[in-house]
Amino acid sequence: MNGDRKTSAPQGQEPFEVESRHPEEPQDPEERDEPEEREEPELDPVARARRAAALAQVRRFGDPVLRMRARPVERFDETLTAEIQRMGALMSDALGVGLAATQVGIVHRVLVYRVAPQASIAAVVNPEIEWSGREWEILEEGCLSLPAVLVDVERPIHIRVRAFNELGERILIEASGLEARVIQHEIDHLDGVLILDRASREQRKAAMRALREAREAA
Repeated sequence: MNGDRKTSAPQGQEPFEVESRHPEEPQDPEERDEPEEREEPELDPVARARRAAALAQVRRFGDPVLRMRARPVERFDETLTAEIQRMGALMSDALGVGLAATQVGIVHRVLVYRVAPQASIAAVVNPEIEWSGREWEILEEGCLSLPAVLVDVERPIHIRVRAFNELGERILIEASGLEARVIQHEIDHLDGVLILDRASREQRKAAMRALREAREAA
């Protein structure tokens, strides 16, 4: 992922980041007045219905659970496995690249993600970022819990995360680029942090306006 070129999610998935920009690159303030229009993926009726059903189960901005700090998982059992399978299915049907447990109303430190269409869905339990690289990048991020919103978020490009898999086995994830960004985005959710909290004041105002308009149009 180069900081000088436009990027997009894999074909058929919800755009996670749309455009990258170096922190020092100036931008006309007028460009901040309105959030950039998001191009909806072209779907057949079945896929569109599946996506709508999945999104209906994702908690939206304003739901108190999105501001809660998730609790560490202590039991790795069939209940956790079922929870992870449900999250993975919802993420896939919603055409997302990541989903945190709090987004479906479960206050557990669990996230799932998949940044390549042919890859397996990864489940990450009790994640802790133990190292972040010095190189940061600004990219536009969207969120299943914030429909119609895209904001610039600055994050480290490289991270190392200690966690457990769904079986309770310790894992170490060394991630870069989109994978690192998705993991950080979902860990933010587990800490009750939204992309709006990392956006500029101007973009937060535009995002709130877009959210109001989306609610009025629904």
